[in-house]
Amino acid sequence: RTPSSKKVFRASSFYTLRTLFEHYNTGEGYDLYGNTVRDMCSGIDSLFSEDGENMRSSAVYSVIHLRYLEGLPGKRLLDGVAWNTGCDPAAALQMEPDYVKSILAPLGMLEHPIVVITDGQNRVILEKLWADPEIGKRIQIVPSAASWFGGDATL
Repeated sequence: RTPSSKKVFRASSFYTLRTLFEHYNTGEGYDLYGNTVRDMCSGIDSLFSEDGENMRSSAVYSVIHLRYLEGLPGKRLLDGVAWNTGCDPAAALQMEPDYVKSILAPLGMLEHPIVVITDGQNRVILEKLWADPEIGKRIQIVPSAASWFGGDATL
């Protein structure tokens, strides 16, 4: 548990995201272990590029992180996030279409793509999202070749 208030916690999270966007890795060079680095924008580029033209700066979309989180450790993690943010921990694991729509509708985001980052272990949940008549056609999956920690974090 963080000793900070929820307001400070959110502000810190936004600062971290802003910093990532300002100083992202372009896929050139090596990490401290000598491995070739990957482009932080590989995930968004895989979805929002057309005929080699990058359209990420004008892309409007929402992201669902659909991960199994390996049982009890994942549940503990989400319980902590829920406690710090006031979100429902069970709903975030189940990702029912009505839950997703209840978040996106007030934001005016139901008419835009809904990008799903998944480890493939929650296929039933993904199929429910695809089957929903209102949001199913908007669901897009990040291709596995472009899905990795840095690319997913940038989305």
